[in-house]
Amino acid sequence: MIAAGALDGIRVLDLTRVLGGPYCTQMLGDHGADVLKVEPPGGDETRGWGPPFHDGVASYYLGTNRNKRSIVVDLAAPEGRADIMALLEDADVLVENFKPGTLEKWGLGYAEVLSAKFPRLIHCCISGFGADGPMGGLPGYDAAVQAAAGLMSINGDPSGPPTRIGVPIVDLVTGLNAMIGILLALHERKVSGRGQSIDVSLYDCAVSVLHPYTANYLYSGRVPRQTGNAHPNISPYDSYATGTSPVFLAVGNDGQFRKLVSFLGKPQLADDPRFLSNSNRIAARDALKAELEALMADKDGLNLAENLLRAGVPCGPVRTIDQVLSHPHTKHRGMVVDIDDYRGVGSPLKFSRNKPRYRRKPPKLGQNNGEGWEREEKGQSPVERPSE
Repeated sequence: MIAAGALDGIRVLDLTRVLGGPYCTQMLGDHGADVLKVEPPGGDETRGWGPPFHDGVASYYLGTNRNKRSIVVDLAAPEGRADIMALLEDADVLVENFKPGTLEKWGLGYAEVLSAKFPRLIHCCISGFGADGPMGGLPGYDAAVQAAAGLMSINGDPSGPPTRIGVPIVDLVTGLNAMIGILLALHERKVSGRGQSIDVSLYDCAVSVLHPYTANYLYSGRVPRQTGNAHPNISPYDSYATGTSPVFLAVGNDGQFRKLVSFLGKPQLADDPRFLSNSNRIAARDALKAELEALMADKDGLNLAENLLRAGVPCGPVRTIDQVLSHPHTKHRGMVVDIDDYRGVGSPLKFSRNKPRYRRKPPKLGQNNGEGWEREEKGQSPVERPSE
């Protein structure tokens, strides 16, 4: 018998689609929650967001929907809404990412209906901008919110246009915040005995991750601009060319800088008036980059990064995705998971007792119609195999 998940016994009714919501509910499922994904008759649209596809389902969908069951419910029909009300009788958490006002239109609003009928229910609403305010109720999508919330304005080469961050960072951090909110509400429910509604918006989450640019602006009044790979507050903190692939140096203090230049064979740079302190190095960042790249011009980037790390200098080689997923440390940390023919990225949370369990590969559309809530046996993990 495998140890129980931290959320064993918690039932989550998942009405979400696309990314932020499914990412949240997958994490809840990884840690033991019984997640029932409710899909419209056409399914979550990300089932078709490919190529690549596996058995006709897009990898995009497969990446955020394991440890769930799928049922099909037409919420636009009265009988579909009745089905949801029946399922909520046994649910602890309802997660949805409909446009604000949609549940109210269907007679399923939290304040008007659900809170009275299901007083212990925790409702989490994920939306673009929230339900109220000047932009309340407007639709939000990751890249558009990256633009509207300022993320694009600080991302990209200074000589080029503002650039979208490559990963859908707003959706992902919104999913993380939704999970945190749900866990906080579950903890508070143990004290009060009452559920509550959680409002999580992409816009708020995007603004929340603008550190240190927001802090810099609030205390300087200067509007931050694109800095490429360089850090606005620290140097050397940038990507640097070597004889092969680049390395990223993340040197945060004078001691680390002294170790860096000593390792590279020019310890006197630590005593150069231009580079004595971080503020000096910020002012002379271009000259410092030229000095460092000259010292690394004959070095192999991968070997250099590993040796610098072992010498106490924070840095990393610039790896490609295939290199990351095949790296021995990625595998050692259990970050690649196999369930039969499914492959995915594992949970980053490592517990001493309540380890994540990968019980179910992503479901086929409507695979579990008619099952309702069939509680899984606590601690049972019928299909779990870490990637070798």
